[in-house]
Amino acid sequence: MNKLFTILIVILLPMCISGQHKVRKKPLPLAKFEDNVKLPLTSKERSQITEVYGEYADKYIFNNENRLRGFKQILRNRVVIKKITDKNEIKECPNLSEVPLFKKFAPELKRDDNFNPKEFNPLKYSFAFYSASASMYQVDNTNYYIIIKSQHQ
Repeated sequence: MNKLFTILIVILLPMCISGQHKVRKKPLPLAKFEDNVKLPLTSKERSQITEVYGEYADKYIFNNENRLRGFKQILRNRVVIKKITDKNEIKECPNLSEVPLFKKFAPELKRDDNFNPKEFNPLKYSFAFYSASASMYQVDNTNYYIIIKSQHQ
């Protein structure tokens, strides 16, 4: 009986101890905000948010200081529209038409018929805004690319 007990302790104890180790993932750094998010919303930014959030814009965005700051950061600093003509810089990426519209608050939301970089509203699309890494999308049949920078860069 003592031999069996000793064998069980020798075999099971290391397994129990090793099973108690926790795998610790490296936590993501805090989101970084540029100084320009302290400035008030422009009329264009306000209309972009209202287009997507409709009657819920006040409740969910405009009356929530932290969320409003995040949206300013997205619109002002994290979405870059770049025209790339050099074939060496072009990378394989999903087309804008493959990204679903964000219709949770405005079911009547529609895609733009023609792409205009100055009028583009990135909030209309379900981009990976809160991903740990950057992402890129090609505007269908154009040389325009939409780059979504990570909030942790």
